[in-house]
Parts: sequence; structure tokens; C-alpha cells
Amino acid sequence: MKQASDYISPDRPTPDYKIKPFKAFRHMRKLIADKEDTTQVFHIIEALNGRLLLDNFEIFLQDPRGKTLIETREVLAPILDDHSRWESLPEGSVGRAYLHFMKSQGLSAQGLIDEYETYDSEFAGFGDGIEWYANRRRDTHDLLHVLTGYSRDAFGEVCVLAFTDGQNKDRGSRFIAYMAGREVKKQAPKGSPVFKAIRTAQKNGRNAKPIILEDIVSLMGENLEQARARLGIEPPVFYNKTHAIMRENNIDPFGVIGSGAGSKHLAAA
Repeated sequence: MKQASDYISPDRPTPDYKIKPFKAFRHMRKLIADKEDTTQVFHIIEALNGRLLLDNFEIFLQDPRGKTLIETREVLAPILDDHSRWESLPEGSVGRAYLHFMKSQGLSAQGLIDEYETYDSEFAGFGDGIEWYANRRRDTHDLLHVLTGYSRDAFGEVCVLAFTDGQNKDRGSRFIAYMAGREVKKQAPKGSPVFKAIRTAQKNGRNAKPIILEDIVSLMGENLEQARARLGIEPPVFYNKTHAIMRENNIDPFGVIGSGAGSKHLAAA
């Protein structure tokens, strides 16, 4: 049985696995100052996650579904960007909801790759299998928005990060979620359950089935509500409540921390 270490390229220098909290805080300040600077997210996650990518990859390989997926190494981005494929699916399906989300936000799976490629990761060239796994996590990010019901406003990105932490025990995502959550809290009206929404998103991710192990093409054909029930994904009650309180106080939720449709792929890593 192959282990994560078997997928490491022998000629690749070992990355620095040390946890670097001060580096994370530096990049967090830059992210707060410019919410569109996506590369700061990558810096923060790499500074705090240490060996977590390898540890999660090891867990992935121990699952029979993970073994099958790593053998085929299906590349998701071109499949997800084949919009004609999802247009043929019935209304109410995951695929149609994904298509609507991506078109309404002007997004593409390739666009997320382009953002990532501006970042010089220590794990680049680390090994084909490990890079494939990391890319699979990245490429399913926008699908998480659809499955969880968290939109693409900055607070929605925060909650998707918290959900990601629940799925992967991701220290970097957790740090950004709570730090960015503080900024949301500053702008939200009194009584807004901002941190309750974040904690619930974490719990939701922890209790849900691992999305990384799903057959994504098959999942796209499922009815969205039935897929959520099967995966164990609960409705975003406190996120929706926070939005409602903001609107009652004439605050545009999509204008909190950033502008327009929300920060650009805050949780892209």
C-alpha cells in the first residue's frame, strides 16, 4: 500500500514544515489591507499548516475511494469548466446550481488556477500525486460554495474557510476565518451571530462527508438538496441570519470587507 512519502519526488528539496505564526500575521495584515490580494491567503495557509497537506493526503490514500481517484488522477478544472455539460442537467441539480453560481459571479475553474500560479509555493514540483491532490482541493473550492449555501461575499468566503477547516483540520483556513470574522464583526450590527456562523460552519465541515473523496461528475448530476442531505451538510442558518440583520440595518452584506460580489477567492488555497 502506497503512502504519502512514496509520492514525493526524490530530487525535490524538502519544504520547510515549521509553523510560522509571525509570517502568518504579516500576511494577514496585508490581506485585510487589500482583500483582492489572493496570494496572501496562500502565504498564510502555508505558514501555518506545516505537514498538514501530507497528513491529509495520507488519510486520503487510506480510503478505497482515494486509492481509485489517485490511480485515475482525473483533472477537475477542464471538466468543471465544460458548462455545456452542466446545462444539459435538470433544474435543481448540483451541476445546474454550480453553473448558475459560476456564471453569475463571472468565475471559472481555470481562473482560480491562474490566481494560484502567481504564487510561488514551496510544494510546487513536490510530486505529481501530491500536487494532484492539492489541486483537487483547490478546484473544488467554488463547488463548496454551492453545496454549503455560503455565497461569495467576504463573510461567505469566511464560512467556506471554516467549513474547509472542519473537513481538513486546516490551521491556515481557521486562522483566516476567525481573523477575517473579526473584521466582519466590526461592521455587522449588534446581535449579528457572526462567530456562531463561523463555528457552525466548522462543525458542518467536520460532520459532513469528505467532499474531496466524492466522484465529482456523479455528484453534479444529483439533486442539490438530496446531495446536501446525503453528504450531511446543514443549512447556513446563522450566516443567513447575519445577512438578514445587515439588510434590516441598510448594510449590503456584499459590501462588508471588500466590494461588489465579495473578495476575490478569499479561500482559494
